[in-house]
Amino acid sequence: MYEWLAAIAALAVLGLAAALAWHVHRRQMMRWLPTYLSERSRSRPPEPGQDVHLLLLFADHFEPKMDGAGKEQGMQRVETWVREFPRQFGRFRDSDGRPPRYTFFFPIEEYEPDYVERLAELCRAGFGEVEIHLHHGRDTANNLRRRLVEFRDTLVKRHGLLSRHKDTGEIAYGFIHGNWSLCNAIAGGKYCGVENELAILRDTGCYADFTFPSAPHVTQPPIINAIYYACDRPGEPRSHEVGWPVGSGPQPPKSLMLVQGPLVLDWRHRKLGIFPATENGCLQASQLPSIERLPAWLRARVQVPSRSDWYFVKLHAHGAEEKAHETLLGPPMVRFHEELARLAQQDTHFHLHYVTAREIYNLVKAAEAGFAGPVREALDYQLLSNVSADSLRS
Repeated sequence: MYEWLAAIAALAVLGLAAALAWHVHRRQMMRWLPTYLSERSRSRPPEPGQDVHLLLLFADHFEPKMDGAGKEQGMQRVETWVREFPRQFGRFRDSDGRPPRYTFFFPIEEYEPDYVERLAELCRAGFGEVEIHLHHGRDTANNLRRRLVEFRDTLVKRHGLLSRHKDTGEIAYGFIHGNWSLCNAIAGGKYCGVENELAILRDTGCYADFTFPSAPHVTQPPIINAIYYACDRPGEPRSHEVGWPVGSGPQPPKSLMLVQGPLVLDWRHRKLGIFPATENGCLQASQLPSIERLPAWLRARVQVPSRSDWYFVKLHAHGAEEKAHETLLGPPMVRFHEELARLAQQDTHFHLHYVTAREIYNLVKAAEAGFAGPVREALDYQLLSNVSADSLRS
């Protein structure tokens, strides 16, 4: 009798182990799970009574021509955003009195002057900024450099966008890689082809990359929940998979900053009632914006050591498509902003700050330098927005 029970129990354990292995493999979790488990001791929510400054970044892979849309449909998608964003969210204010701000990472290969100019108008109204996105494949270093420089200059000279270094006046931009394939992360070069991409980005004015996390995609690096520096490793792909956390020492020479969003296990939502889901900061119909997700984002502790009260939370989306409008421009996002405002009003220790990618970079650099003041005084710490600098237009 006992032998049969022991055999059944052993089979159950083996079955569960097999199911777990299948789940981990299917979700590409071995790319990052060892790091997550080794750093679990720091993965904890803020202590009760601790001041929390939520630095909230919406980083959108904004692709008006996604899924083969024509120019007219793309324009309709842009117009929806330009019309609905102020209408839906203009009434909200963060702890600094600013409205929700959105960062549109616009793809080079989908450029239409009318699209970008309409987004520029939205930015000039105070609702965000535009940065650079790119899908490419089997590319060369020289061609990549040319495309980045040409698009960078077009955004500045024709549309008054991007930013500039306060001291030197040099143009700067933030970047997200299409198909998550930074530094030729997918073998064969189909979605990149340029292994020294970090060096080219830095040399053409990129101040930081905002591509990750990409889990459950195969491109997910083992470094998670971090803001860090990485350098080009000649002849090797995935250079960004070796890095130095910000605040751990001086910035390494010829390095580029990478700003990641949260990536943690979510035990509130379990697959098959057993295995945890993955919280990766994605906003879509199956992952609605909600205050219920906030504890997981804070638990990721994407921070700079010198400012333990600053919590950097980068959320990502593909918002241009019609199927995303209900989530990102409709009731779910409205409720999310209402919930954030209510929390900030009820909890004197919780402070909400809507920030753009550029402002995230400035806050990181300020914290690295030992800045101890309020968030609002470091939003332009190194990089100034060109949005209102009409003199830079040709």
